[in-house]
Amino acid sequence: MPESYKLYPYRWVVLAAFMLSNLTIQVLWISYAPITGPAAAFYGVTDLQIGFLAMSFMIAFIPLALPVAWVIDTYGFRLAVSIGVVMMGIFGVLRGLAGESYSLVLWSTVGLAAAQPFLLNAWTKVPARWFSIQERATAVGLVTLANLVGTALGMVLTPLLFEDLSIPNIQLIYGGVAAFSALLFILLSREAPPTPPCPPGMETRALMLDGFKHALKVPSFWLLLLIMFIGMGIFNGVTTWVENIIRPRGFTPADAGTLGALMLVGGIIGAVVIPPFSDRQRKRVPYLLLGFALAIPGLIGLTLATSGWLLFASGFALGFFLISASPVLMQYAAEVTYPTPEGTSNGIIQLCGQASVVFVYLMEALKSRDGAFTPALLLAAGLLVLSALVITRMKEPAAA
Repeated sequence: MPESYKLYPYRWVVLAAFMLSNLTIQVLWISYAPITGPAAAFYGVTDLQIGFLAMSFMIAFIPLALPVAWVIDTYGFRLAVSIGVVMMGIFGVLRGLAGESYSLVLWSTVGLAAAQPFLLNAWTKVPARWFSIQERATAVGLVTLANLVGTALGMVLTPLLFEDLSIPNIQLIYGGVAAFSALLFILLSREAPPTPPCPPGMETRALMLDGFKHALKVPSFWLLLLIMFIGMGIFNGVTTWVENIIRPRGFTPADAGTLGALMLVGGIIGAVVIPPFSDRQRKRVPYLLLGFALAIPGLIGLTLATSGWLLFASGFALGFFLISASPVLMQYAAEVTYPTPEGTSNGIIQLCGQASVVFVYLMEALKSRDGAFTPALLLAAGLLVLSALVITRMKEPAAA
C-alpha cells in the first residue's frame, strides 16, 4: 500500500463501538417477543399490541431509510449514528420508566424504532471510512454478527430475567445498557482516520439516482426482491411471534427464548459456513436455492413439533439455511445490478425486507380460533416452495 494510505489500529475501536450500538438496538427490538403472553397480561393489552412493538421498527424504517441515508452521506456516519444512539439511550431509559403504561411503552418504542435506521444504514459507511477494500467484507460481516448476537441475547436473556424481575425493571436494565453504549460510541468514534485507508477510486459510492433506476430495470433483481420479501417476512414473523407460536403446544416463554436463540445461532453458523463455498465456486443461484429449499423442513418441523428436541432442532435448521442465504443474496444483488453501487442495491433490498412487516401482521391475523399459528406457518412453507421455484428462474450474474 502506498505510503499516503495507511490502516490505523484504532479502526477496530471505532468498529467495536459501532457493533455494540447495533447489538443493543437489536436487544431493544426483540425483547418483548419471547414474553408476549406475560407482557400482554401485564399491560392489559392484546398479543397483537405487544407484537406491534417489534413491528414498529420495520414500519419506521420504510419512510426513514432514504432520508437517513442522505444524512449519512451528507454529514458523515459519526453525526448520524450519534443521533441514533442518543435517541436509543433516551427512549430506552424512558421505556424502562414507563411502568405499567402501555401507551408510554409504545411511544418510547416508536422513538427507538426511529433511531434504528441511523445505525443500520451506516453498515457499509463505517468500513468504507476506516478499512481497506480487502477488509470491508469482514468488517460488514462483524456488524452483521453483532446484530444477530443482539437478537439472540434479547431472546434468551428476557425470559431468564423475567423469572426474577418485573418487565419494567428488565426494560430499565436494557435502557441503561443502551445509554452506556451510546456514550461509548460518542466518546470513541471518529469520522475518519488522519489519512485515507485506500485510493479515492476504491471508496464506497453514495446512493445515486441513476443506479437506482438501473437496478429496477434488471428482471432478476425484481425476482430477488420477491424472495427477499418472503424470506424476511418469514424470519421476522417467526421471531416476532415465537412465544405465541409455541404456546398452544404447552411450551414456556423460556422455551421461546431458547428456540429464538437457536434459530439465530444456526443462522450465524450458516452465514459463516455457506457463503465461502459460493465465493469459491463463483455461483450464487445454487446456494440461494439450497438455503430456501432446505429451510422448508425446518419450518414445517417448527410448525408441528410437540417435543422439545424436535422443536429446537427445527428452529436451528430453519435459521441455518434461511439466514445463510442472506449474504449470498446481498452479493447476488450487487453483481446482477452492476454498475449500480452496492449501497443502492442493498438499500433497496433492506427497504423490501422491512416492508415484509405486512406478512408479520398477516401471521397474527391468520391464526386459528384456539390461537395456533399453524395456518400462517403452512402458508409460509408454501411461500418458501414458491421462492425456490422463483430462484430456478434467476440467472447467474455475469460479475460472479
